[in-house]
Amino acid sequence: MASHIERRKFLATLGGAAAWPLAARAQQAAKLPIIGFLASTSASHQSQWVAAFGQRLRELGWIDGRTARIEVRWAEGRPERFAEIAVEFVRLKVDVIVTVGGAVLAAKQATSVIPIGMGLVASLARPGGNVTGLSVQASDLASKRLELLREVVHGLRRLAILVNVDYPAAVLEMREAQAAARTLGLEVTTLEIRRAEDIVPGFEALKGPVDALYICPDPVLAAHRVRINTLANVARLPTITDFREFVEAGSLISYGPSLPDLFRRAADYVDKILRGTKPGDIPVEQPTKFDLVINLTTAKALGLTIPESFLSRADEVIG
Repeated sequence: MASHIERRKFLATLGGAAAWPLAARAQQAAKLPIIGFLASTSASHQSQWVAAFGQRLRELGWIDGRTARIEVRWAEGRPERFAEIAVEFVRLKVDVIVTVGGAVLAAKQATSVIPIGMGLVASLARPGGNVTGLSVQASDLASKRLELLREVVHGLRRLAILVNVDYPAAVLEMREAQAAARTLGLEVTTLEIRRAEDIVPGFEALKGPVDALYICPDPVLAAHRVRINTLANVARLPTITDFREFVEAGSLISYGPSLPDLFRRAADYVDKILRGTKPGDIPVEQPTKFDLVINLTTAKALGLTIPESFLSRADEVIG
């Protein structure tokens, strides 16, 4: 049987973690393949994603404490934790790491493994190296989000974009949103942050009237999504973003790939790798299911009337 080091593979996918307990008996767990989850945010943010991943993993026969060992670490929206957790996983000799975005880069630095994804893919069909995964296409959908926003915010002319400029994927989405806004003839103001403490000053620095806010999510903004939505709603700014978890926390609209669906597919990647397939031979896949979610409570608070045609297309209506 190959050693742990030889069998160690790294799976760069959507990110997330699982809240399963560790195996009850250490001697049993020591013999099981280890799946390491480096979650960029918190359990409250990723619970639905985790449930979908866990269900599919169990369907494939990987049960914590019986056929696999699950090691979960939460970064709680603190990017500085990525490297610490990645180093810990290397020390634990995990067989697979499931993570996302900036955490992938941390895993690379800790392990000399080439990350695949977030603009670092050499080839979608044959990524090569020790990493593969799923794309979330966040930046590619910026134009569609602005079109949806214009359906709800009549007379939209001035747009603010909130972005953590230290998070590469968010910067890429910001640029796509800026380009899409220019195409639509919108004026754009960018609120740049680097840490949670920058969020409130960022809103206070908004100069002149703004009609809506585009949120480019990252672990920091996700961890503080309630505060961000409170500030936006007090300022009477309709918000649009990628993920439904922001809408649950008070954002107006989200449009993006179904994370539960992608997490189920991530479990299939883990299954293939644990059964011996080289990550570099598994093609990077694109999302196939996209969700439009709207918060009617927020819409009413902002005095917005949502067209029936919009509501009929929504995959989920909250409030």
